[in-house]
Amino acid sequence: MEIVNVLSNVLFVLALGYYFMTNMQWYSYKLDRVLFHHTKTWWHLVYFLIPLFLYFAVSRETNFSIVVSLAYIAMLYMWRKEQDKPLVFTGRVKRFFGALIFFTLFLVMMKYIIKFEILVVIIPLILAYFVSSMIEKILFRGFQMKAEKKLESMPNMVVVGITASYGKTSIKNYVAHILSAKYNVYATPRSVNTFGGILKDINEDLPTDTEVYVVEMGARGAGDIAEIAKFVNPHLAVVGKIGPAHIEYFGSLENIRNTKMEILSSERLKEAWVHDSAKLSPIAHVHTFGKEISGVKATLDGLDFEMDNELYHANILGSFNAMNLGLAIKVAKALDVDEESIKKQLNSLEPTPHRLQRMDAGGKVIIDDSFNGNIDGMMEGFNLASTYTGRKVLITPGLVEVDDEFNIQVAKRADEVFDVVVLTGDLNYRIFQQYVDESKLVKLESKDKMQEMLIEQTQAGDLILFANDAPSFI
Repeated sequence: MEIVNVLSNVLFVLALGYYFMTNMQWYSYKLDRVLFHHTKTWWHLVYFLIPLFLYFAVSRETNFSIVVSLAYIAMLYMWRKEQDKPLVFTGRVKRFFGALIFFTLFLVMMKYIIKFEILVVIIPLILAYFVSSMIEKILFRGFQMKAEKKLESMPNMVVVGITASYGKTSIKNYVAHILSAKYNVYATPRSVNTFGGILKDINEDLPTDTEVYVVEMGARGAGDIAEIAKFVNPHLAVVGKIGPAHIEYFGSLENIRNTKMEILSSERLKEAWVHDSAKLSPIAHVHTFGKEISGVKATLDGLDFEMDNELYHANILGSFNAMNLGLAIKVAKALDVDEESIKKQLNSLEPTPHRLQRMDAGGKVIIDDSFNGNIDGMMEGFNLASTYTGRKVLITPGLVEVDDEFNIQVAKRADEVFDVVVLTGDLNYRIFQQYVDESKLVKLESKDKMQEMLIEQTQAGDLILFANDAPSFI
């Protein structure tokens, strides 16, 4: 029976560790975000605290702890099936579980010498977290030194830094595409924009013959941009539109603004363009931007605008992209790309994946804006949809990490524009119930039923807008 109890102890601790590390991975391994900024904090009660209490209660009085352990594993299995982002067993996760197994077995043996039943469950988790965190810091420092050496070996490479509350990935892609007319350009891939992600990108993927490196910089708090800017030291910098994205972490719009401005701390900065929303007074090498754009015409067929007495066209959607493209053009001109090359590159520009990306399939017009999670971008998607003469279907979770007032705006506008509004998840359902006509509101309980829902709710001739795509843990 003692063997069964030991097995029960190990299984239960590993199951707790699985729940803990899944949430840590979702929230970029930030413990404070898991504890204080989780969008479903009740999960911690249901999937951690209650099972922990039951395990202690049973293990004290009976030999049925194995039953609790197996029931908990089964419960986690069902929980895991509902998530669209399962735990990825990276090196970091493997090291955590290695430490967890070691400390669990060690303390299980120790409990026969010193009686501390509760600690053989809690202490292994705490020790594994702190030990694995220390190992990660040591490895991270080595990783950083390796990236430093690589950058030092490329002294002639020009670095362009880009940050914004909204649109930084699009600006990065546009800058890289236009500059590729003249230079060997490399840009951070997809939405890689954290210090750790950029270090990994430099070490593993940055080609040694790169002439211009375009770096996207993201932040969840003060100092995040400064850390990246100090490391890559951009020669040119772009600050796009600033707004309340992730305000839950920053606390105020002023804190967001100050954090974005950290990009200007680069020791090698020669020139920068900052959107008017930053309310920055222009100085010699830092230009405010926004008023140059005029004559914007955005339709489902493309975008036209005027800047500095030049007309530009691109086959991408969204009037806000005029500003993003304008910033990219400014960077290109600063690096001596001629006007003809710029316009040629604009004509061959592809939309940023999942950001107002148009697809035509099965007689339906599909607008994939699933990676656009801000109020301005979502409203622009709605405005584009409103120009369509046929039936319109919206699929969205609403906005996340914003105040309710923004989702009220979204719900009201959605009710005006769309014939069917499909809400994915519970996060904003209460708000949409209040402001969207009951006859057109549909709730999608689980993403694995998406195909079934599309068959039931859409038909040939429809326009379908996927607006934002929050993971299921949100």
